[in-house]
Amino acid sequence: MIDTHCHIDFEDFDDDREDVIKRAKDKLDHVIVSGYSNDSNMKVLQLSKDYENFIYPTFGFHPVSSQNATEEEIKTAHENVVKHLDEIVAVGEVGMDYFYVTDKALRERQQEIFTGFLNLANEYEKPIVMHVRDCEKKAVNIIADYDNIPYFVFHCYGGSLKTAKRIKNMGNAYMSFSTMLCYSQKHQDLIKKIDLDYILTETDSPYLAMTKEDRNEPANVVNAVYKIAELKNMDVETVDEVTTNNARKIFKI
Repeated sequence: MIDTHCHIDFEDFDDDREDVIKRAKDKLDHVIVSGYSNDSNMKVLQLSKDYENFIYPTFGFHPVSSQNATEEEIKTAHENVVKHLDEIVAVGEVGMDYFYVTDKALRERQQEIFTGFLNLANEYEKPIVMHVRDCEKKAVNIIADYDNIPYFVFHCYGGSLKTAKRIKNMGNAYMSFSTMLCYSQKHQDLIKKIDLDYILTETDSPYLAMTKEDRNEPANVVNAVYKIAELKNMDVETVDEVTTNNARKIFKI
């Protein structure tokens, strides 16, 4: 099993990060830690060096943060992607967030920055991990123009079934489902109708734990895999094998 998206570089894990990683190692094959900002990108890179062949980094800039970033900060983010191109497994997380952001000008700024990262991934033929909350349909329309990006990942997918079918028809796009599956009826209804060949698993740790008081962690991705098996009436081994192989193909791990 692979947690394809988490943030164990966050200060939430400063007191017991080593224990968290040990628990992940006991259950998982790999963990992908997604950069969130310029500082975060450097932290996830260091984690990948400290836990070589187990933790893999992606470099991105979260859309809610990027909308207020300076041009210099975005330029630095781009430069770091290029500088560490051989060390990262994808660009991300990047994208747009229409749930938290309703201001039209800020949404346009998010899209402008997102497009910049898409151009970068396209130029260097790198997979891209996208945070496109409440604008999945718009994101599908935008990414259709990028022919050299090998794979698109819709992190923590929560769009419509209609949009999910469009994503599937792209042939090189995947939807990642988190531990939210254990309690979100919307996500449970979605995953029943989406082919396993287009699914990845994640935790988005420290977020999306079983309760709002809990802190999520990578080892909990096991819960998502078991829930997928239950909802699809499949054996756990098959769900594990297919979703793990999907991740290995996309991120080359």
